[in-house]
Amino acid sequence: MASLPAAALTTAGLLGGFATARATKNRPLGGAVLAAAGAGAFAFWKKDAGVPAAIGLTVLYLGAFGGSHPLAKKIGAWPAVWTVTGATAAASLLLPKKRA
Repeated sequence: MASLPAAALTTAGLLGGFATARATKNRPLGGAVLAAAGAGAFAFWKKDAGVPAAIGLTVLYLGAFGGSHPLAKKIGAWPAVWTVTGATAAASLLLPKKRA
């Protein structure tokens, strides 16, 4: 099992970024929350599983953000954000640790 802090950061980034953008009506500010949390999660993933896995999970994280937009048209904004957040956090938790 990989990093609980990374899963928490991705959750904070996706949910917090969306909530920030929505509450402030400032999308770049929401993007800054998303980016900061993603950078923190990358550091944990790199430590836990190595650079290739960290890059892959970062791609997943950013893909989840992008994928939430078309999904929102089908199921609504918050349900879409919750769905992609859960998938990203689960992937972070299921990532095996690198061998010493």
